[in-house]
Amino acid sequence: MITALKQMVRNNKVLSTLAKPIYSLFGGNKKFNSKNYWEERYVSGGNSGAGSYGRLARFKADVINDFVKTNEIDSVVDFGCGDGHQLSLLQIPNYTGLDVSERSVQLCKGKFESDEGKSFYRYNTQYLRDNAPLFQADLTLSLDVIYHLVEDEVFEQYMHDLFTYSKKYVLIYSSDTDKQAEVQARHVRHRKFSDFIKENYPSWSLISEIVNEYPLENDPQQESFANFYIYRKDS
Repeated sequence: MITALKQMVRNNKVLSTLAKPIYSLFGGNKKFNSKNYWEERYVSGGNSGAGSYGRLARFKADVINDFVKTNEIDSVVDFGCGDGHQLSLLQIPNYTGLDVSERSVQLCKGKFESDEGKSFYRYNTQYLRDNAPLFQADLTLSLDVIYHLVEDEVFEQYMHDLFTYSKKYVLIYSSDTDKQAEVQARHVRHRKFSDFIKENYPSWSLISEIVNEYPLENDPQQESFANFYIYRKDS
C-alpha cells in the first residue's frame, strides 16, 4: 500500500510538488546532501528563496551597495550567488559569483551575459586553490548561506574559503545561533558562526553588526532571522 502511494505521488507532478517540502520538513532522507538539494531545487524550477526577493532583497542591497561605495570596494566574490535575483539589485564594479549548483551558475550566466564585470563559476574548493589569484577580492560575501550548510565538513570548508579569498572584508548575512527551531526544514541548520570565527580566524575583527530591518516575527516570506555581520582583516 505504502509503495503504491509513493509511486502515485512520483507519477503525479502536482502531488510531487506538494509532497517535496513536506517530506523535507519532517526528515526525508536521513543523510542530507546540501549540494544535491540545491541542484535539484534549481533544476526543478525553484529559486533562491524569499530572502532574495521583495523587501528583504532590497534591504540587503541597500546595505551592501552602501558598504561597497563607502569603502571603495572594487572586487567582490560571492560565495553562493543563487539564481542571480539578489545580484540584479547590487552595484558592484567587478563581481564573481560562486555556487555549488551547476544550474544556478547557468542561470546567472544567462541573466548577465552582457555584463563584462560579472563572472560565474561552480563552487569547487580544488578549482579555487588551482586558480587562487582569480578569486582574491576586496570583499567576500555570504548571503543566506551559512544556515543552509547542514554538514559540519561543508560548513568548515566554506568558512575557510570565505576568509581565505578576502583581502580585506567579509560580509555575512545569516542567523548566528546554535538554537534550532522546534519544526525546521532539513536544509536549515543554524550555527553560532561568530564563535567559530573567533576560534579559527583571530586575525579578523567584527567591525559592524546591522540588525535586520524586517526581523522574523510572523511572516517568513517577508521577514528574516538573519542580520549583517561585517568582518575586517587586522593589519
